[in-house]
Amino acid sequence: MSRLNNSSSGLLLCYVTDRRGLSGIDSLEAQETLGQKIATAAAAGVDWLQIREKDLSARACGSLTRKALQLAARSPASNHRPTRVLVNDRLDVALSEHAGGVHLAETSLPLPEAKRLVKAQSLDFLIGISCHSLEAARSAASGGADYLFFGPIFPTPSKAAFGAPHGLERLGEVCRAVSIPVLAIGGITLANASACLAAGTSGIAAIRLFQEALDMTSLVQSLRKLTR
Repeated sequence: MSRLNNSSSGLLLCYVTDRRGLSGIDSLEAQETLGQKIATAAAAGVDWLQIREKDLSARACGSLTRKALQLAARSPASNHRPTRVLVNDRLDVALSEHAGGVHLAETSLPLPEAKRLVKAQSLDFLIGISCHSLEAARSAASGGADYLFFGPIFPTPSKAAFGAPHGLERLGEVCRAVSIPVLAIGGITLANASACLAAGTSGIAAIRLFQEALDMTSLVQSLRKLTR
């Protein structure tokens, strides 16, 4: 069973980064802007931050992760509950930088191998997995994953996998089938987040919702007010 408690953890909010989505600026400016977004999210009280920059080298990803950890630690909100920094796919980077966890895709390093490597480090470290089917979610949960991302819940037409309301229905099936926290992802907005909560999700993960927010603090406060 996950070390995260579904009933006591509250609404989990995860900002998933994508510096390439910061259009109109060059690579260096994008990294600087992303740093500002990370600092703002941490100050606003976002629970988790996932570094998802798949095109970066291990060195560059490590540097960004290190910066994110420093920004989270310096945030005024860190005195209450510091933002946990997760690294997408790169377990090596997550461990070397002492991040708060790794997020794996279904095609990433197998969960048992990841758990073996993490156990040797004896860290306060979470392992999450992205799942797109009920079968995959059950497998990840039984295999010892700490949490799941499930989606896309509200996919764009070009990436339609489930499509509302089917995405919400499948989200509900997954939430009822596993005992670990499930975070909804894919097309989440402030307007439809409550529907995800009604389906039983423990929280939401998003790129644009957080990255394009004009007022991160107001957004986080509004999301916190939502109830299942």
